[in-house]
Amino acid sequence: MTKTVFTNAKLADGSLRDIHVENGRITAIDTAGEAASSATTIDLSGDLILPGFVEGHIHLDTSFYGGKWVPHRPCTNGFDVHERVAFQAENMAKAEPMSERARNQLDLCISKGTTQMRSHVMVDGSVGLTSLETILAVREEYRDMIDIQLVAFPQSGILKSPGTPELLDAAIGLGADLVGGLDPASFDRDVNGHLDVVFGVAEKHGVDIDIHLHDAGSMGAFTIEEICDRTVALGMQGHVAVSHAYGLGDLAPDAAKKIAARIAKSGVSIMTNAPGNHNFPPVALLRREGVTVFSGSDNIRDSWWPYGDGDMLHRAEIIGYRSGFYTDDELCAAFDVVTAAGAKALRLEGYGIEIGAKADFVSLAAEHVPEAVIAFPTRHKVYKEGRLVAENGRVKR
Repeated sequence: MTKTVFTNAKLADGSLRDIHVENGRITAIDTAGEAASSATTIDLSGDLILPGFVEGHIHLDTSFYGGKWVPHRPCTNGFDVHERVAFQAENMAKAEPMSERARNQLDLCISKGTTQMRSHVMVDGSVGLTSLETILAVREEYRDMIDIQLVAFPQSGILKSPGTPELLDAAIGLGADLVGGLDPASFDRDVNGHLDVVFGVAEKHGVDIDIHLHDAGSMGAFTIEEICDRTVALGMQGHVAVSHAYGLGDLAPDAAKKIAARIAKSGVSIMTNAPGNHNFPPVALLRREGVTVFSGSDNIRDSWWPYGDGDMLHRAEIIGYRSGFYTDDELCAAFDVVTAAGAKALRLEGYGIEIGAKADFVSLAAEHVPEAVIAFPTRHKVYKEGRLVAENGRVKR
């Protein structure tokens, strides 16, 4: 048995503790200085210890991070998902090997403290299962460094892309963990037909759902209501997420509150990365109504935008900044979005700094959580199940 005690760990409440780890799990949390002398000890020197960050929405197959610079190409007439998908296909044909780019992105995220991830991977008539097969192999390489959920994502639509329903079904058998969707109303122009496939695959295989929804205003709100109704009808509360949900940011406060209550009752989670050029879901309002709001980097240096650094603390800062969060409680809420709320949305087992949880944590030079969110503190070390996997911004091999 492997026994280690991490001494002088400062918890979020400011107390100094010794964290006992055995076989990758936290077995005890004692007052600092009470560690058994027979155990291997690692002195954390009073650094703030936080649970590993949850990267709840990313695209490992489409990032150009670590490769040659790809200039951003604007849409011809405002944001258009169809056009962006076409640009992406052109860029991907000239990019470095997908496995290489995925490894670069994983190294970046791990080095910044991410220990849990959900990545969407293209599965549709344009690429078949090829991208998924590549990312599955990369996931296996990194299994000791990060836990990764993969979503079979129909980037080219479901009904408009011949063979995609069958491919989504096959993707789950191949190893994808969830089934995804994309703008049922505006892309496939058939909300019921699109959702029939997504929920049908989920029900057949007993997997969760995470649907991209960029549609604005009433169209986006209507689609969310349809997703909520299906979720409840199939008893899938807590097993469905809607990513982006831009339309929620377009609603008047009363309408937003009304639909938030409906989302909360259905157990559907909402993912936002608070992008700079879109309205985004009202995080504080949704949380007050009981909705689980989580986050992710989304795209990192790809065909959709050139931004992204893989840093979920930076993402929390962006969410807080755009949401008008100023108080310590509000900054802690932004932190919750990239940690505990993400763990709830992804239905992670054994998450957190508590007895019985996986020993996945990050040490930071910060006094407390609010400072960690706004100060971009230096990361000293990242641990996965008690093993050092990154230090000073570099992954440990």
